[in-house]
Amino acid sequence: MSWPVGTQCVAKKNHKKPKCGELLYYKGDLTEGIYLAKHNSTGEEGFINATEVRERKAIQVNSSLSLMPWFHGRITGSEAVRKLQPPEDGLFLVRESIRHPGDYVLCVSVSAKVVHYHVIYQDNKLTIDNNLFFYNLIDMVEFYSQNQGFIATRLLKPKTKTGTKSAELKLSKTGWLLDINKLTVRERIGEGEFGAVYVGDYMGQKVAVKIIKCDVTAQAFLRETMVMTKLQHKNLVRLLGVILDKGLHIVTEIMEKVLHLKVLQSRGRSVVSVGQLLQFALDVCEGMEYLESLKLVHRDLAARNVLVSDNNVAKVSDFGLTKVHSKTPDNAKLPIKWTAPEALIKQNFSTKSDVWSYGILLWEIFSYGRQPYPTMNVTEVKKMVEDGYRMEAPEGCPAELYSVMRVCWEQNPRRRPSFHKLRHKLEEEISKNNTSPAASMRGAQ
Repeated sequence: MSWPVGTQCVAKKNHKKPKCGELLYYKGDLTEGIYLAKHNSTGEEGFINATEVRERKAIQVNSSLSLMPWFHGRITGSEAVRKLQPPEDGLFLVRESIRHPGDYVLCVSVSAKVVHYHVIYQDNKLTIDNNLFFYNLIDMVEFYSQNQGFIATRLLKPKTKTGTKSAELKLSKTGWLLDINKLTVRERIGEGEFGAVYVGDYMGQKVAVKIIKCDVTAQAFLRETMVMTKLQHKNLVRLLGVILDKGLHIVTEIMEKVLHLKVLQSRGRSVVSVGQLLQFALDVCEGMEYLESLKLVHRDLAARNVLVSDNNVAKVSDFGLTKVHSKTPDNAKLPIKWTAPEALIKQNFSTKSDVWSYGILLWEIFSYGRQPYPTMNVTEVKKMVEDGYRMEAPEGCPAELYSVMRVCWEQNPRRRPSFHKLRHKLEEEISKNNTSPAASMRGAQ
């Protein structure tokens, strides 16, 4: 094998009776390293048979990958019949209902005919028979693929829409699809606009689970998971895998604290020193420098998207808006108070627009978690910033750090520093504070 040190691998079969020095693992388990490997869940180390594992590869961001390749959108019943030819029992597709806007139609081939089942959307759930209700189309198709229920035959073969590919198949082949039966979901720890986040347990490992039940939103968040498969850095929240069951489950390493709420606002100046704030800032900068090296733009860098581990390491999360350097517009809802002027006005996103956001994040950190532009609404912020307004330094903020914020907020993106240069500047400031990056903050609990 020529895989580099630290390669993540997926077990292809069970190894339940290890000999002395060998690692115990089961099919689907993750290991890190070849030959002498570390189990990602148990932390145990031992030798493995390299022929019994396969490399876990990153997934390229691909708009053709779909969680619902059998969904054909707004087509007529006669078009659906044409697509389901030649006849084959269990061949199916789902389309939008033209006669009943907001509803769907499940079209199934059986006994050389196509049966159209009206899928009613009511009370935020879907039903065919007013007996069984589903959170989304993914949930419904999964059920009728395993159970005949009310319909004439089980759903045996999806008719894929032209130009789409199965995301589930891709996730499975690359080793990122996890087993729902090995996941235990526990208490809820957060809830956002798109879904809830829970503490969970996956094969003995404590994890965070983001559950997205809306199928359209789940498809949008598929992009986030594809981006995360290629990210391996100590200051980025690590993706463990994805589960497709009653929606999309994104399983990541557990991070107990949110930077601006749980650490800064609750503990404040009396507990968190300037040196500790500097280390938080450096952690984020190093994670962003890594994204910079991959030519990836985060587009939603803010304190709310920075999480803190038990040993007080800050890590960047929420890669749902991440994309490569691009001037191509999209319909993403942008966080105006954190977004650079050229990105708001012309949709010009780059590492330098992330640097602007990083300047806002620094203001959040050194104001101990205050909301940026505290007296303005988003409309006022957009106009004032375009006219050259910049926030004043937070109370007690060192002048050197405020100067870093100001250079991040240069109107001309080319005059803003890279994250590489920002990292060196922060390391200098930590040195001036006589603060050890390894000890100053890591021991603060």
